[in-house]
Amino acid sequence: MRIAVLLSAGLHPVSGASVLPRVEAQAIRMAAGLGEAVGLHAGPEAAALAEALGQGLARIEHVGIAAGDDPVPALAARLAETGPDLILAGRRSQGGDESGLVPYALARALSIPLVPDVVAAAREAEGSLRLDQSLGRGALRRVSVRGPVVVTCHPDAPAPLAYAFGRARRGSVATLAATPAAIAAPTVAVEERPYRRRPKIVKGAPAGGSAAERLKAATGEGGSAASGRLLIQPDPEEAAREILAYLRQIGVLAAAGAAKSKT
Repeated sequence: MRIAVLLSAGLHPVSGASVLPRVEAQAIRMAAGLGEAVGLHAGPEAAALAEALGQGLARIEHVGIAAGDDPVPALAARLAETGPDLILAGRRSQGGDESGLVPYALARALSIPLVPDVVAAAREAEGSLRLDQSLGRGALRRVSVRGPVVVTCHPDAPAPLAYAFGRARRGSVATLAATPAAIAAPTVAVEERPYRRRPKIVKGAPAGGSAAERLKAATGEGGSAASGRLLIQPDPEEAAREILAYLRQIGVLAAAGAAKSKT
């Protein structure tokens, strides 16, 4: 089984140094138990890929593209050329854009299915794959698929393999020239608009009332507040009487007559 593991140029959240995202290291471990795996990265530099060699990959292919370019066309062209049976990826990168849309865009560009949030994978008879998909809160769903397929690794997957310096020295990074994309990346229709404050929903406003009733509810002149009195700098005794009357009106306190009858 031929496996391609997608790698991204992650950044450490504190130091900002190049680092391999943990979920991608978990994907490398998942690929190690299934077959021969090759890393694939599209970006301007390959410095961030050295750590992936020590995590279990023997070979990494680096497709050089300019900074800021969309990596999906270059990745899709290379994957269409090699034709792996399984494409493993993390849920998102770390320290960068972190959109998490690259696996979905690749699956759409290559017209192959995608299974997200996989915590375990095993080979079955006749070349099929058994995938355990996380549904949240500890629930799992077992899926049986046949390649080619794109799979994203869940953070609850087994921990990455221990870093081995000798394995990193023996591994190799092959830099490939960026070829014109044979498969165009899907375009997403995005419309940018200036921010506009949305009107707040008025609580207690009548659903089918008139405009005057909705205005009263918005200004506090409707509902329970409409039956009260407006007191400006009242005496303490008068204010206390008004508070007690309001509490009896809304049912927090018993009525004065009922309280006397109980005593």
